[in-house]
Amino acid sequence: MRRRWKVFLPILAAAFLAAGFMVQAEDGSIVDENSGLFEQVQLLADSLTLISTDYVEPVKVKDLIYGAIRGMTGTLDGYSQFLDPESFKEITEEAKGEFGGVGIEIGIREGILTVIAPIEDTPAFTAGIKAGDRIVRIDGEAVRDMMLDNAVKMLRGEPGTKVNITVLREGVDNALDLEITRAVIKLKSITDAGILEGEIGYIKLIEFQQRTPEDLKRSMEMLAGKGAKSVILDLRNNPGGLLDAAVEAADYFLEPGRMIVYTEGRDPEKRVEFRSEREPVFPGLNMIVLVDRGSASASEILAGAIKDNKRGVIVGVPTFGKGSVQTVVPLNDGSAIRITTAAYFTPSGKNLRDKGIDPDIHVKYFEGEAREKEKTKKMKDKETGDEGEGERIKEDGPDKGGTVEPEDRGYDSQLSAAINVLKGFRVFEDYRTDSLSGEEASEG
Repeated sequence: MRRRWKVFLPILAAAFLAAGFMVQAEDGSIVDENSGLFEQVQLLADSLTLISTDYVEPVKVKDLIYGAIRGMTGTLDGYSQFLDPESFKEITEEAKGEFGGVGIEIGIREGILTVIAPIEDTPAFTAGIKAGDRIVRIDGEAVRDMMLDNAVKMLRGEPGTKVNITVLREGVDNALDLEITRAVIKLKSITDAGILEGEIGYIKLIEFQQRTPEDLKRSMEMLAGKGAKSVILDLRNNPGGLLDAAVEAADYFLEPGRMIVYTEGRDPEKRVEFRSEREPVFPGLNMIVLVDRGSASASEILAGAIKDNKRGVIVGVPTFGKGSVQTVVPLNDGSAIRITTAAYFTPSGKNLRDKGIDPDIHVKYFEGEAREKEKTKKMKDKETGDEGEGERIKEDGPDKGGTVEPEDRGYDSQLSAAINVLKGFRVFEDYRTDSLSGEEASEG
């Protein structure tokens, strides 16, 4: 009854042997681990045989193989995963800018399903899902130790149907139960672009897709045509996307030959560097990049390139810290494996993984009522002498005689801070210009 393993074993072993499984020893020599691998493959073959012959009901071998691959990728990290043909098709559609679901980017951190970022103007964003939320239940089912692709399937579904999500949120004592109605998620690369006030332009970039570089260039040209002399690039709640799109976007702002990002994988000799290749399209614009905990992956690459090359100022709070490269490898039956193959490093050599980009100017996010509560608390603390030495919150706003923002955007502490920084640049540049003009006049 258990002879069938003799059929499975040569097939599996041949596949692993053909892949040339070799490792490098500490002394630099190459060690062939095929002998040990062959023994481990026998365990897998025996298990496949046992289940296929002795399980109480007939089981498809393909289902067993898929399950084995899911198990293998599940032991690696929170981003590697097996994609069956249906899931692979979905992520291909997502890269083009459209997919079905609730509108969140998720990963696994410390064994817990974690929201990287909600996508703006989607059901999840409207329901109040926030970056960093830890999902503990989907439709009442506990998801701890669940495979990432299985969790994604539970979240996706027919538009109009509902899904209940239970999340734990930092700073909130009780779990939050949120009911979300699924919808067709149509992603735009850029959702907002215009002049905020004076000569300050603003662009809201929500994900790096195939069309992002062209969309960004078109938006920047539009702002320049309207007289913008500085720009705020808003990458908050941008979960990332395509590496090439982030690199090309950075290329618009950096001088030729500047390092944008580099990757290092298992083999140190396979380091890959990405550098700017052309003259910057917008060299003279002062630049602010807004980031938050929902800024991840490609967003962190662009922000890191701008920061390390001293091209602009980063404002906000530390980013998510997804500094790893996932490569999607199609398999011959229409399925695929997404596997982490390298780590991202900023031009200064900082590994982004689990650390993220630290802003040049730290500003917490407040708006409307939340901001008023914070101001009231700070006034009470000042009266009692209990101001503490925690992180300072940027207070400049419309009622402080500072920023006057378009009414339809409302108050946004981080955006207000960015505007005020750019105003400071302008005042300083005007001061220097006047000073130099005065010196030339006195010399004449």
